[in-house]
Amino acid sequence: QVRLVESGGGLVQAGGSLRLSCAASGRSFSNDAMAWFRQAPGKERVFVSGISRSGNTVYADSVKGRFTISRDNTKNTVSLQMTSLKPEDTGVYYCASDYGGIRASSESREYTYWGQGTQVTVSS
Repeated sequence: QVRLVESGGGLVQAGGSLRLSCAASGRSFSNDAMAWFRQAPGKERVFVSGISRSGNTVYADSVKGRFTISRDNTKNTVSLQMTSLKPEDTGVYYCASDYGGIRASSESREYTYWGQGTQVTVSS
């Protein structure tokens, strides 16, 4: 069974940091593009960051310079280091995998597998 499991969410004050992790199981994800999306209450799910199978990264403008995505194909994991957090970063963060995808798309419809999400709350 293919699964993506996120961890690392929590409550943090504005200006703080969190590190999210996504553990993949059931198959190797080394040939997949991976991404993080987030969904704020009452809003649509939006792209945060992605990493291609070769390690090229892409970020939403709102998180550039503050968030860093990385992957460890030997451990089948992808991480999101978040710094200088703002209240508007609050939401449920989802890990996603684009099966066989070469580059990381910002379109959620491109992604095949999704985790259950982890809550990030940034207080002002």
